[in-house]
Amino acid sequence: MSVVHSDLLIAASDAARPVRVIAQGQGLSGKSVAWAEANGFTGKAGQLLIVPGDDGAPLEALFGAGDVFEPMTARSLPTRLPAGDWRLDGVEGEAAQQAALAFALGGYLFDRYKARPERGRARLVAPVGLDLTEALNIAAAAALAREMVDTPAADMGPLQIETIAREIAQGSGATLTVTTGDALLEENYPAVHAVGRAAAPHRAPRVLEIGWKLDRTDLPLVALVGKGVVFDTGGLDLKPAAGMRNMKKDMGGSAHALALGRLIMQADLPVRLVVLVAAVENAVSADAFRPGDILNSRKGLTIEIGNTDAEGRLILADVLTRAGEHEPDLTLDFATLTGAARMALGPELPPLYTDDEALAEGILSAGRAVGDPLWRMPLWAGYRAALDSEIADVRNDSAAWAQAGSVTAALFLQKFAPTTGSWAHMDIFAWNPRARPGHPEGGEAQGLRACYRYLRDRFAK
Repeated sequence: MSVVHSDLLIAASDAARPVRVIAQGQGLSGKSVAWAEANGFTGKAGQLLIVPGDDGAPLEALFGAGDVFEPMTARSLPTRLPAGDWRLDGVEGEAAQQAALAFALGGYLFDRYKARPERGRARLVAPVGLDLTEALNIAAAAALAREMVDTPAADMGPLQIETIAREIAQGSGATLTVTTGDALLEENYPAVHAVGRAAAPHRAPRVLEIGWKLDRTDLPLVALVGKGVVFDTGGLDLKPAAGMRNMKKDMGGSAHALALGRLIMQADLPVRLVVLVAAVENAVSADAFRPGDILNSRKGLTIEIGNTDAEGRLILADVLTRAGEHEPDLTLDFATLTGAARMALGPELPPLYTDDEALAEGILSAGRAVGDPLWRMPLWAGYRAALDSEIADVRNDSAAWAQAGSVTAALFLQKFAPTTGSWAHMDIFAWNPRARPGHPEGGEAQGLRACYRYLRDRFAK
């Protein structure tokens, strides 16, 4: 299981030693001067030096801030500091609070399948002004998303995602509606059924819908939508081995939607909330959907299948349509949708798509404030023609001339997005491809904290 210890952040400690945040070239004093010179400590961003006392035990730690302190660099501290209690020194206010949250995020450990040697933990005293409960809830939400992504598909199938959704709903007094297998056809989720029908019966496709405070019609309604492809073989247009290796993470959008939904309910934001997840396995069998098939969709638009590996947008089409039936004031969808997004922006900077200027700036600004970056990409109208089909209303693989695969995927989703309120789509990677302190290789939460900050600032009491 994943571990984010609830005592990574503590309210107080008489034994806490200082972590002194030192700017590049900043002068030092006392015993630390000679020790820093002997060890080449200059205050470079991310540098850490443990200063021993006369008894050899750690006296303090020096942590490099560089020219401008970036609070998220504190993610590295839980795995680098000696065990015991610590406090931040030399940084205050919002920067200190964000650094404390970064510390909690850096304590994530996925140890479900591998025993780890027991060792003491570093703990950080919460700085002045930090809402300790909220910080731990945010860290736990990120850990939930990361754990879901890290868990192999054999142990994170549609049923397991349903179980997590049920626990979240029950813990918050929300309702959960589940539509599974052939009932998807009866309840008009034909695209979800088509993508997931090739899976084994115990991994049948399903649509999960959490509803919270829906009777409070005086409150704005927020819809969260997540792509939950628990494993993506590519279908009959089979992915190559290298492309299939990490496809356990293709349910990352559902993990983000569920984690963000739980955060909203824990904070008791004054909104009505709907969380919609389509959980499927894009498997290969005699009943798999085929290139050239024409699928129906909940919206009534027919979809020509050019490539069965463009399946995420198909299931999102149905659940985005369902979200629209609630007439939301705001819809946010999360999906590990395209490799083209990585080609454009790499693994650490997810693209954000929306045609609402205020919403775009609000989310981007929130992301900057909490160190959870996104980059706005255009819903370029000139590429809409790349989705035209001669025999259906739309095709799921854009024509090659358009090239911009992440943009055309977003344009496809826009055809099914709610027309009430605003809509934003995040094409996340949900993965750290390189390991470094505080960022182990594997699942990552992207855009989750940015969206929570935006929602909290917009809707908080």
